[in-house]
Amino acid sequence: MVKITLPDGSKREFNEAPSGGDIALSISEGFARSCVAMEINGDLLDLSEKVADGATVRLITTKDSEALEIMRHSAAHVMAQAITNLYKDAHLTIGPVVEGGFYYDIDMEPIGEEAFPAIEQEINRLVKAKLPFARKEISKEEALERFKDEPYKLELIEDLEGTISLYEQGDFTDLCRGPHVPHTGMIKAVKLMRVSGAYWRADQTRAQLQRVYGTAFFDKKELKAHLHMIEEAKKRDHRKLGTQLDLFSFHDEAPGMPFFHARGMAMWNALLDYWREEHAKDEYVETKTPIMLNRALWERSGHWENYRENMYTSSVDGFDYAIKPMNCPGGMLLFRMKSPSYRELPYRAGEIGLVHRHELSGALSGLFRVRAFHQDDAHIFMTPEQIHDEILGVLKLDERIYGTFGLDFHLELSTRPEKSIGSDEQWEKATEGLKSALDAYGKGYVINEGDGAFYGPKIDIHIKDAIGRTWQCGTIQLDMSLPERFDLSYIGADNEKHRPVMIHRVAFGSIERFFGILVEHYAGRFPLWLAPVQVVLLPMNDDLLDYTRQVKKELEAEGLRVEVDARGESLKRKVRDAQLEQVPVIVTIGEKEREGGVFSVRTLDGKVTYGVSREAFLSVVKADIRARKNESVPVFG
Repeated sequence: MVKITLPDGSKREFNEAPSGGDIALSISEGFARSCVAMEINGDLLDLSEKVADGATVRLITTKDSEALEIMRHSAAHVMAQAITNLYKDAHLTIGPVVEGGFYYDIDMEPIGEEAFPAIEQEINRLVKAKLPFARKEISKEEALERFKDEPYKLELIEDLEGTISLYEQGDFTDLCRGPHVPHTGMIKAVKLMRVSGAYWRADQTRAQLQRVYGTAFFDKKELKAHLHMIEEAKKRDHRKLGTQLDLFSFHDEAPGMPFFHARGMAMWNALLDYWREEHAKDEYVETKTPIMLNRALWERSGHWENYRENMYTSSVDGFDYAIKPMNCPGGMLLFRMKSPSYRELPYRAGEIGLVHRHELSGALSGLFRVRAFHQDDAHIFMTPEQIHDEILGVLKLDERIYGTFGLDFHLELSTRPEKSIGSDEQWEKATEGLKSALDAYGKGYVINEGDGAFYGPKIDIHIKDAIGRTWQCGTIQLDMSLPERFDLSYIGADNEKHRPVMIHRVAFGSIERFFGILVEHYAGRFPLWLAPVQVVLLPMNDDLLDYTRQVKKELEAEGLRVEVDARGESLKRKVRDAQLEQVPVIVTIGEKEREGGVFSVRTLDGKVTYGVSREAFLSVVKADIRARKNESVPVFG
């Protein structure tokens, strides 16, 4: 008898070594139909593989996180098969899974999206055929013979050693380590997305290939939702909206370094005012460190050795300097000056620090990937006994901040990697501190084994925007390296020096990136407190301009961000333009409004309220701003 154990501890017996498919069928036929692959001892395997006696088996179904990647890997093979069926002179290279889908690089005649319907039709034919994915292992010599007419596969095989694995579906064969879904019929919904050029092995001296991108889902509804999200994302593209709303721009004179316009700075300052208020509530102090520090500091921190290729360097008075890529080392110098008593801990210091990191020009992407950006760093220095409460405090602070923008989030805990510093005892205590805080916080979290930083475990916070995309913004990291490197200490109750525990944390992360996320999250329709222009005043004729400008001054004195549209356009055109610019409050001023000292107020939901007194107007607007409501439609009547 062969005995296997399932994750819940239950055991099953078989007369001979079962396959993963046999184990799934022993549970139920319905369950077996949903199974994609299996995991044994941390390895993902095909369901067709035989399972040895005593193994613990986790069956992976379409609901598990790994399933989509496995299926998309299989979909890449099916797409390659369809293309080679239609284009007989095509030669395959590689076809990996990427975020949101997959691609295959193919040496073939150039094609455009007009070729997609025919390729998708052939893919659907192969899917309906339910062709099994069959794994085979052959020698390197056999592989070289089998792929003798495929130059790119031959080059890949030459780089491999030992047994070569390949997969067959029908009359198609490809090199692959696997695993794959049991058959092509499990690929329910496939869509080709785009095609671009790519060089073989990213070498511009090698052949230019056609990179065909696709995506796939287990369900057509999921594909439809994904395509809808992509269309929504195009409409919300922060680069396009940034131009339309006059928020920021990029210039060739400073690649990857954004220029913020007056309106963009108004929104930027509103963000930072909010950040400062929330941190003051939790007793953070704000500090500022220089933008350029000498080589000795970066050698001590480890950046000169491990991060230099990403740093901008210079020489001053014969000494090497670097523009800071992060704020932490400067913060170490400030704390080292204190050497505080344990009674003064925890010490929480925040910094809105401008940092520079060299990114390849091809990687730059609007505000999401830049070379110059601000980080809302904070460093918390504490005793080991304070870890739990400080982590819990940061989580609650982040919840307040993200909740203000209507952003939900999920948490991931990353533990000790293979390469790390510090003792087992330090890591155990630090990880337990994070876990106990997460457990006390009460929100579920995922554990990423071995994915922590080399200097300590961490919690990553992934926010979810209005159209369902996730972004990793906040992080909470325990550091056992920098306090040691900088010889930081505090005076304990025993009047002796002790090494503090340190937390690195950000909420916004890169403020530029968070700014871009908010532009897309709100699609440019910001809540009143955050809007670059909160109120626009529209005089009905030039005779009312002086009065309107006086009103502007009075409203600005009350703390509002106000503009006057003094153009000689019709009132209808001015209203329309203000709506396109997503100004939350549009005030029309005519002769009647001047005489009565009242406003006619229009909001972005199209509602118009006439005869609003100055006092009532300010009461509504200021209350809405104070509350930082997450809607862009204040109610005036």
